[in-house]
Amino acid sequence: MPKYFITVAGNIGVGKSTLVKLLAERTGWEPVYEAVAENPYLADFYKDMTRWSFHSQVFFLSRRLRQHHYLLQRQNAIIQDRSVYEDAEIFARNLYIQGNMSDRDWTSYFDLYQTLATVLTPPHLVIYLKASVPTLRQRIAQRGREYEQTIADTYLEQLNKLYDEWAANFSRSAVLTIDTNNLNYVQYEAHLDQIWQKIDERLQGRDFLAL
Repeated sequence: MPKYFITVAGNIGVGKSTLVKLLAERTGWEPVYEAVAENPYLADFYKDMTRWSFHSQVFFLSRRLRQHHYLLQRQNAIIQDRSVYEDAEIFARNLYIQGNMSDRDWTSYFDLYQTLATVLTPPHLVIYLKASVPTLRQRIAQRGREYEQTIADTYLEQLNKLYDEWAANFSRSAVLTIDTNNLNYVQYEAHLDQIWQKIDERLQGRDFLAL
């Protein structure tokens, strides 16, 4: 099996983890989900976002970089739930846009990220799952995570905008954009087949043996 390194990207509730699981079951690829780490700054961050956003985001970035390095050491084909790029390009950037990170902190953080990103081996393929805010809201309600139920629609809309801009301009890897508004790959295998066909077409004829 070629040593693929594939990342599934997208907004909160779009269905990344589910697709990673289903594709791993279909292909035998090793699934790697978002690392759950105890962020020592998180409680302070929620009390005072402007003061603690830099510290919190640097912590998340360090953990994501560690996971990225781990993936590159694996001998298996990998499919990853969310990438290091999204931490910086989407979530940290959004904090800055919303005024929760100072100019100085944002510049320092993003300079650090860009320096590290230049030496990272990128994925062979980024699968960008997109959906409208009403679709995201419905899926968030269905999965029932209490802390997600209060996420504002305006926040999801802003993340969608940043994701669209990022996917359109991301040049480190090939990007496959999939509109999931009318797809239910949990309930309908034919929908999963459609997605797999698009992925397979992008992977055909490429050399993935070396990372």
